[in-house]
Amino acid sequence: MDGQTVSAGERDVAVWAKIGLLSFGGPAGQIALMHRELVETRGWIDEARFLHALNFCMLLPGPEAMQLATYIGWLRSGWRGGMLAGGLFVLPGIVAIMALSWVYVLAGNVGWIEGVFFGLKAAVIAIVAQALVRIGRKALKTWGARAIAVAAFGALFVFGVPFPLVVLAAALVGFLTAKGEAVALPPARVSTTKVALVWLGLWLGPVLALVLVLGRDHVLAQVAVYFSQMAVLTFGGAYAVLAWVAQAAVEQFGWLTAPQMLDGLAMAETTPGPLIMVTQFVGFMAGWGAGGLAMATAAALVSVWATFAPCFLWIFAGAPHAERLRGNPALAGALAAVTAAVVGVIANLALWFAIHALFGQVESGWPVWATLDLWAAGLTALALLAAIGLKAGPGALILGAALAGVVLRLAGLA
Repeated sequence: MDGQTVSAGERDVAVWAKIGLLSFGGPAGQIALMHRELVETRGWIDEARFLHALNFCMLLPGPEAMQLATYIGWLRSGWRGGMLAGGLFVLPGIVAIMALSWVYVLAGNVGWIEGVFFGLKAAVIAIVAQALVRIGRKALKTWGARAIAVAAFGALFVFGVPFPLVVLAAALVGFLTAKGEAVALPPARVSTTKVALVWLGLWLGPVLALVLVLGRDHVLAQVAVYFSQMAVLTFGGAYAVLAWVAQAAVEQFGWLTAPQMLDGLAMAETTPGPLIMVTQFVGFMAGWGAGGLAMATAAALVSVWATFAPCFLWIFAGAPHAERLRGNPALAGALAAVTAAVVGVIANLALWFAIHALFGQVESGWPVWATLDLWAAGLTALALLAAIGLKAGPGALILGAALAGVVLRLAGLA
C-alpha cells in the first residue's frame, strides 16, 4: 500500500511539473493544457467539474490558471495536493525570470541582448492587442457590456481613475443589474475560518515582519505591501492589472522605467507560468535600484510571495463553497461586468505600451509624432499583422520579433 501511495504521489509530481514547464501562451493556453492533460488524457477530473472549478477561479482575484491548478490539486489530495500543483505551476517561471533578470542587469548592454528586447516590445504590443480582440469578441456581445468597456477605458486613459475603482464600479453595476434570484451564501464553517486564518497569517506575517523590522520606507517593505494590496484587486486576469502595476511602479515608486516595464512583460511572455509573474521582475528592479544584486534577488522573491501566497488562501478557504457561488446569478452578473470592463482596461494597457515603446521623450516645442521610432513602428505593424491578421501564436510572435530585433540591432538600425 505504501508503495502504491508513493507511486501515486510521484506521478502527481511528474504531471504537475510537466504542466508547469509547458505553461506558455497565457491563461488560455495554460487552461487548454490542463484540460488536455487532466481531463482528456488522465481522467483525473471530468468535464463538468473542470468547468465548474474554472468558473469559480474566474471569480477570484489573481491568476486563474494557477488557481485552477491549485483547485484541482486540492480536489485530488487536499491542501498538500493544492500546494504541490500551485507551487509547481509557478516554480519554472520563477527560476527562468530570476535568471533572465540577472542577465538583464549584468549584461543588458550587449548588442544582441538589447536587440532581443527591442524586438520583444513589438511582440508584447501585438500579443496585448490580440488579447484585446479575443476577449472583446467574447465579452462585448451586448450594448451594456460595450458601454462598460468604453466607460472603463475613458475612466483610465482620459480621467486617470485608479484601476481598483474601475473594477469595483463595474462589479457593482453587474451585481445590481443581474437578473434572477440571488442565492444565499452558506455560513462560514469553523474549518473554513481556521484555514483562512492560517493562510492569512502565512501570507501577511512576513509582510508585517518586513515593515516592523526594516521600516515602511525600505524597498523590501514597499514591495511586500504594494504587491499584497495588488493581490486582492487583480480581478480579470493579468492584462487587466498590468496598467495599474506599470503606472505605480514607473510613476509612483520609480522602481523602473517604462521601457524596462515592457522588457519585464516580454520576459513574462517568453517564460512558463502566469503573465502576472512580471511582478517578480518589477520587484527585482526595485531592489536593484536600491541595493544591487542581493537586494534585487530578495525583492523579487518577496514580490513572488506577496503575489502568489494569497492564491492558496482563496482556494483553500473558498473551494468548499464553490458550488453555491457558481449558482448565484448576482455574482455571475458581477463577473460578466468585470470581464467587459477588462476589455477597456486592456485597451488602455495596449495604448500605454505603444506610446512608451514607439515614441521618445517629448521635448518642449516638439510634437509627439516627431519622436516616433520608425523601425520600432514598422516591426510593431508587422507583429500586429501576424497576430491579428494571420492569428500567429505567442511563440511565433516572440521568436520572430526577437530575431528581427537582433538583426536590426546588429545592423545599427535599432
